[in-house]
Amino acid sequence: MRPRATVELMCGITGLLNLDGAPLPPQSVLQGMNRSLSHRGPDDEGYFFGDHVALAQRRLSIIDLAGGHQPLFNEDGKIVIVFNGEIYNFQDLRRELEATGRHHFATNTDTEAILHLYEDEGERCLSRLVGMFAFVLWDGRRRRLFAARDRMGQKPLFYTVRNNTFLFGSELKALLKYPGLNPRLSPEALSSYLAYEYIPAPGAIFQDVYKLEPGHFFVIDMERPRERRGHILTQPYWDIPFAPREQSLDEASRGFLDVFRPAVQRRLISDVPLGVFLSGGIDSSSVVAMMSEIMPPKDIKTFCITFQEKSFDESGYARIVARHFGTDHREESLAPRRLLEILPRVCDFLDEPMADPSLIPTYLLSEFTRRHVTVALGGDGGDELFAGYDPFVAHYPARLAEKCPRLFIRLIEKLAGLLPVSTKNISLDFKIKQFLSGLAYPGPIRHFAWLGSFTPEEQLNLLDPAFLEKTNVHDVWNVIRDYLKRLDAPGELNTIIYLYCKLYLHDDILVKVDRASMACSLEARAPFMDHGVVEFAGTLPPKMKLRGFTTKYLLKKAMEKYLPHEIIYRSKKGFGIPIAEWFKGPLREPLMHLLSDERLRRQGLFRPEYVSRLMREHFDGKKDHRKRLWTLFIFQNWLDRYLPEAS
Repeated sequence: MRPRATVELMCGITGLLNLDGAPLPPQSVLQGMNRSLSHRGPDDEGYFFGDHVALAQRRLSIIDLAGGHQPLFNEDGKIVIVFNGEIYNFQDLRRELEATGRHHFATNTDTEAILHLYEDEGERCLSRLVGMFAFVLWDGRRRRLFAARDRMGQKPLFYTVRNNTFLFGSELKALLKYPGLNPRLSPEALSSYLAYEYIPAPGAIFQDVYKLEPGHFFVIDMERPRERRGHILTQPYWDIPFAPREQSLDEASRGFLDVFRPAVQRRLISDVPLGVFLSGGIDSSSVVAMMSEIMPPKDIKTFCITFQEKSFDESGYARIVARHFGTDHREESLAPRRLLEILPRVCDFLDEPMADPSLIPTYLLSEFTRRHVTVALGGDGGDELFAGYDPFVAHYPARLAEKCPRLFIRLIEKLAGLLPVSTKNISLDFKIKQFLSGLAYPGPIRHFAWLGSFTPEEQLNLLDPAFLEKTNVHDVWNVIRDYLKRLDAPGELNTIIYLYCKLYLHDDILVKVDRASMACSLEARAPFMDHGVVEFAGTLPPKMKLRGFTTKYLLKKAMEKYLPHEIIYRSKKGFGIPIAEWFKGPLREPLMHLLSDERLRRQGLFRPEYVSRLMREHFDGKKDHRKRLWTLFIFQNWLDRYLPEAS
């Protein structure tokens, strides 16, 4: 039987604190901020208004459907919390807290466990929580605001300080509803977006707006001197650990299953129907395999997106897994016509520009899945933790290429330029040209040049000269250098894994899944993001993650007795869309409109002649500029919605 308990809900949270102790604005202000998050919580809303602090929440009911309304108070009403997420070990915490005799639980929710644990342990309570979360808590006894985000960053939290008012929200759109915010585009953030295809935390697309980093918290103490209250000092309470130790393959396989199986089981807690995003890759298939040991396979609902273009379509593998376990399997097709229909909706819920094309099928998959279930599990995180991407394999050949004479590399680049341009998914010419493009950068940075769109050198050609004066494009790699300073020499491969988790996973993959699923009022759960699984992965020697050209070596070996061989050792496709071909067909006119010379000159951000050359070369089949053009295309769509006066 499926486990049952009373973990609470998914939702959106927002609020404000007047740092100078001034009275609150009209209640309609907070209501407007909160209702901008109604897609995250369509079932209910709640408010707390104090003298100079206000908290609000939107609710998507998952468990304890009749109870658990937020904001939630402790026994004497002096501490109040708004919470987005799930605490999977809350029942153990509840029993422990009740045994002290100091606490009385008025609800069956995990939110209340956070409240009482905070009463006993203060900020140290964070180390006791197992789950995904972002919460903000007002402690009226001590006149302090306490905010925290989960270890891996599955649940978001934005914040800013404007005119002595601290504002926070699950999404940027809640902050934008505050009167007089007047957001301004951050030149540094635009440069980062062009380089990474997303904006790394703690930065945000608007000036003076920030994201709380994963595994961090902050406290605003109203007893501090007034001039110091607006300086938000965030502090880490956890980081991804690496402590590799020698162990046999059998020992490591058992160790993985010992942490992964309960991680899946914890995420099956629900009073509403749940399913699985099934791509047919080893990560999502492993989730289905563990679920089939916990509940009847016929009760497992699996969902998949199909493509007409065969190089992008993974549905055949998903069907193999569904048949192998006997799940209730469903599919939906993403055709160019469907993309044009849903693109405006996707751009509406993207508070920040993000150029990961897989956001489109992720949204369609979430929308399709939500028609049948309210909760869906997925395989996010497996590639990052166990070295599953092609660039991990390319890292060592790139190190060898560093020793080759530059003249030889130029010759290879010329020969690569002679390869016919293909619009297929991760085609040979695309791989070779991307590989060569990153060789000019040192190891850690090289990976993000491979993954991104416009290197600093390319931005010098792309950006308008007047705009270039506002930012130093060569600073875009500084966030990588800052993360490297936190590391304690875990080894070359683990260094790359750490950076993938801190950047690509946190700021792209998890953001994509959160925004797409929440836009459909669907809760997404990721067993690989359980911090027990993350900490276990840190104990593995590098050779158990990447062995020769075999990625995710340990994961594949651990799952051999559960999954068909053709699933474990299939080639990786990725969850992309055929934008290279669609830019020559159904997306050509929208692209040309958004990147027209007249429009670009009016904006003063990009050089029209450079952008025109990118489009012309792509349309003529001379070069594959899919990544660069998609990055610009998404930004222009975002600009129309969030800064129309600048577009």
